[in-house]
Amino acid sequence: MKFKGTAFRYGRDVDTDVIIPARYLNTQDEKDLASHCMEDIDQTFTQRVKPGDIMVAGENFGCGSSREHAPIAIKASGISVVIAATFARIFYRNAINIGLPIMECPEAAASIREGDEVEVDFDAGAIRDISQGQTWQAAPFPPFIQEIIQAGGLLNSLKGDSK
Repeated sequence: MKFKGTAFRYGRDVDTDVIIPARYLNTQDEKDLASHCMEDIDQTFTQRVKPGDIMVAGENFGCGSSREHAPIAIKASGISVVIAATFARIFYRNAINIGLPIMECPEAAASIREGDEVEVDFDAGAIRDISQGQTWQAAPFPPFIQEIIQAGGLLNSLKGDSK
């Protein structure tokens, strides 16, 4: 899978309450969740994000509660991949379970700037900042996890569906 989009940059310790505030957890509707994604730290995110854009963050992205609503809101907003220095473990697993591509790469996360044009080869683990002319190598997921993400999540993968 290859992605290309504009970078939305956030800091470290972005928790699930910031990704999707708890006051919106009374819905499972992905579009409703997406409409409130990141609103407590970036009120313009939902107006600016376009399908295929890329989210970049520092260490411990997705910390906090274990809700799947957070990666669902990010994916439904149009973000194609999240690059972070590190992910909270429960967010990491939830992202895979719902089919949101994520990549850990501290060097890329530290260097990519807000608004940079970024290209990602998810299967190979290659990240390229077109705006800066820099390239980084992240560890790609093993094939079985790539297949889960390619299918759109764990349930689709088990059913043999793909998105």
